[in-house]
Amino acid sequence: MRGVIWLVLLFTAAVVSASVLGPNDGLVSIYQGAWRVDLSLNLFLLLLLAAVVLTFVAFQAVTGLLALPTRAQAWREQKRERAAHAALREALTELFAARYARAQRAADQALLLQSHVPELTHDAQFATLSHLIAASSLHQLQDRTGRDSRLAGALESGRQAGGSSADGAQLLAAQWALDDRDAERSLALLSALPPGVARRTQALRVKLSATRQQRKPLEALQTARLLAKHQGFSALAAKALLRSLAIEALEQSLDEEQLRRTWAALDAANRKDAFVVARAARRAKALGQVSLAREWLQPLWDHMPRQDAESRQELALALVECAQGLGSDWLPRVEAALAAHGHDAALLAAAGAAFEQRQLWGKAKRPLEQTAASEALPKSVRRQALRSLASIARSEGDEHKAASMERRAAFLE
Repeated sequence: MRGVIWLVLLFTAAVVSASVLGPNDGLVSIYQGAWRVDLSLNLFLLLLLAAVVLTFVAFQAVTGLLALPTRAQAWREQKRERAAHAALREALTELFAARYARAQRAADQALLLQSHVPELTHDAQFATLSHLIAASSLHQLQDRTGRDSRLAGALESGRQAGGSSADGAQLLAAQWALDDRDAERSLALLSALPPGVARRTQALRVKLSATRQQRKPLEALQTARLLAKHQGFSALAAKALLRSLAIEALEQSLDEEQLRRTWAALDAANRKDAFVVARAARRAKALGQVSLAREWLQPLWDHMPRQDAESRQELALALVECAQGLGSDWLPRVEAALAAHGHDAALLAAAGAAFEQRQLWGKAKRPLEQTAASEALPKSVRRQALRSLASIARSEGDEHKAASMERRAAFLE
């Protein structure tokens, strides 16, 4: 199709030329002194056109010749720029491939080439990325001095570049400080971040690890709540983490006042978690506050029939440890739990301890005997049940049975 178009154009040009240049009646005379040159008008026009074309070609040639040094310089700079970008890409590739020495050398090469390319000399983002790759590689190679030097360069370039460059460098610095077991420096770097950056998921993850490293479970718990809100963990992992941090905070309480403050700092979900409540009750009992322990257990015991098996076990075993001085108001709760789940070994242990504390020895014997014979319960619970049976037997005047129970309890030590 293209050939047909060119053929039509050629024929058109021929027709136009024949029509315009056909009559050759014009004459052009050129005088120079005693000389005269006569040319036909058509020939003169053709010569004039040829002269214009030749002049244009000559001008272009001269211009191109004079521009050769500039073009050569631009070509060399372009080549260096491409080499710099290639070195940066290579550094990033080697870093991801865990070839850290090669990545560091490639990043150094990119920085060296940058200094020879005017277009890249003032590119702060290029410098920041190169410094960060080199610093990351040196961090993996355990060269902390070199890493900190490159990190300082990255922070300086990042501030010049503006935007998120400096924030990214500072986040990496906080992570590396955490790897160095310097949680205080990591938290200081995080606190210097803008509020919006400090709420990002990665920043919260670093803060969580730093606070846990410093053994500050309440601060870690607040950070973990934010992460869970931002879906930084799966629902199951978030629940387990919040539970473990709440328990750790409770275990660090050294007196009743501190324990109460820690309990008040927990959110409603933690105070409804059977594992957290059971651990809080045990800690209160260890500090001599048995009534406080039962006060925390009571709301969940009121809904014991609706608790799952693991929660029932934790709550029941916690009540066994806190049964000393148990009031009669607990008996309806225990009986309601037994009516709903009478085959749970832990509930039987709690019922036996409750009945024994209220001196309902007739009702206490069977649950205590089942508790003592249950292999699924902890030895401490079974031992306590045997000693309660021995106390009941002794109160009934059966010293032989009491001695037998004491021997069985001794074997569980």
